[in-house]
Amino acid sequence: MAHPGSGSAGASRAGAARSTPGDGYLRHREQSENFPVALRVLPREPRTHLRAVYDVARVIDDLGDRGDGDRTAALLAFRADLATVWRGGTPRADVLRRLVPTVRACDLPQEPFDDLVRANLQDQRVDRYATYADLRAYCTLSADPVGRIVLAVFGAGTPRAVELSDRVCTALQLVEHWQDVAEDRRAGRVYLPQEDLAAFGVPESDLDLPQTSPRLRRLMAYETDRAEALLDSGTPLLGLLRGWARLAVTGYVAGGRAAIDGLRKTNWAIMSGSPGTSRLAVLRHLSRGLVRRVVP
Repeated sequence: MAHPGSGSAGASRAGAARSTPGDGYLRHREQSENFPVALRVLPREPRTHLRAVYDVARVIDDLGDRGDGDRTAALLAFRADLATVWRGGTPRADVLRRLVPTVRACDLPQEPFDDLVRANLQDQRVDRYATYADLRAYCTLSADPVGRIVLAVFGAGTPRAVELSDRVCTALQLVEHWQDVAEDRRAGRVYLPQEDLAAFGVPESDLDLPQTSPRLRRLMAYETDRAEALLDSGTPLLGLLRGWARLAVTGYVAGGRAAIDGLRKTNWAIMSGSPGTSRLAVLRHLSRGLVRRVVP
């Protein structure tokens, strides 16, 4: 969530547009994500549309999370540039110019993209969440819009599909947070709800230790189980989808399940590094998801 914006509003907009990550950077980031697992076997048209969406989401995240300078200004500048996609203008950022044909071909709405920016703006001023409900509300901005966009790309955004997709996306976001507890702490953020830290007797100082304390392991087991239950409640989505849409979404779900496997395999040793996600585990869960009959 990176990149600075400074000076006047106009200068910030121009600076942010010039400093958005290039194609090489985006391809490098893609290699570390579960996203390409299903994407690589999709036909060219949906693959191109999903890549365009993915690149914009990655830039928004990096603008808010990985750069020096005024990140809020950079995000606001990018949001202003993003709006031109729907206003018929020509965006300054290359990544947004590549998004234009996808928005037109798939009739994508602006709101989910704006919500992703809002999530990153929230990250600039909120670094703790008092309750699980508060964290879930954040995920409605940071995660759920991605699923809604993916469904729209495939023309599968029925109300029931969107409802189930939101559960899946929030669950995947939670699992990612639980993988990255130590990294987030170093960045000054704690996504573990304060009420849960208190309930399990985990002081925040445990998040600064080189090893994972027994009480933190117990908390992480609880959070992982809760995220998995939410993911399970959303997987009937797969039964609503057909063809390439089912393959793509099953790939996302498989990535989340593999990440959960990784957390459990290390016994939630999150402080010694982010538990890895096995590509073999992703493919195993992908296979199971595709052959399993899921009743919507």
